[in-house]
Amino acid sequence: MEKKMHDFWNNRFLTEKEIWGIKHSKTAELCLKFFSKYQINSILIPGCGYGRNAKYFIDNKLKVEGVEISEEAIKIAEAKGIFFKIYQGSILEMPFNDSIYDGIYCFNVLHLLLEKDRFSFIDKCFNQIKNNGLVYFAAFSEQDPSFGKGKEVEKNTFESRPGRPAHYFTDGDLRNHFDKYLILESGIIEDYENHGEEGHHTHLLRYIIIQKKIIETADNSVLPI
Repeated sequence: MEKKMHDFWNNRFLTEKEIWGIKHSKTAELCLKFFSKYQINSILIPGCGYGRNAKYFIDNKLKVEGVEISEEAIKIAEAKGIFFKIYQGSILEMPFNDSIYDGIYCFNVLHLLLEKDRFSFIDKCFNQIKNNGLVYFAAFSEQDPSFGKGKEVEKNTFESRPGRPAHYFTDGDLRNHFDKYLILESGIIEDYENHGEEGHHTHLLRYIIIQKKIIETADNSVLPI
C-alpha cells in the first residue's frame, strides 16, 4: 500500500508539478485563527506536499516541520524557495523524530487512508503534540461532487484513480474518528482548486479541530479526553 502511494504521488508531482497552484488552502486561514487563539507556535504538517500551506504558516511566524512521501514534491518546495524541515517518508511511519509540537495541521490526507490506517495515523499525530495542543484536519465530505466515483473499496471509500482510494466523511463519521479526544468544532468548508482535467472546481471539505487533554486518574494513570 505505501509503495503504491509513494509511486502514485511521485509520478503525479513529476508530471503535474505544482498540482494545486501556489496559493494556500482556505482551510489554513481558518486553522491559523484557532492556532493564534490557543498560542500554537510550532506545528507539524503530515503530507505537506510542496509546501504551499506550510509557507502560509511560516509567513505568519510559526515554526513548521513536515512529512512528505514524495521526493518530487520536496524538490518542488526547494525550487520554489520554501525551506523548512521535511522528513521524507510515509505518514504511517511517523514519528520521524522525538519532537513534541504545539499543534498539527493536516490537509486532505486523512481521506487517502483506509479505515485501519486512519485510526493508526490519528494516534501517531496525538503522540507528537503537547497536552492542550491542537490538531486540525480537513478531508473530503460526502457532499463533495466527486463522492461515489470509482470502485467502492470500503464504506464511503472509492478508488477513482488507480492506487488512490478516497474516503468521504459525514460529520458523525469524522467525529467518531476523534471520539476519545476533545472536539472543539467541526463543519463544512468550500475549498477552491484549479488543476488537471477538472479545471476550476470547488471541493466541499469537512474540517475538525481537536484539543489534546490528558487527565490523571485515581491510580495515577492518564487518559486522553
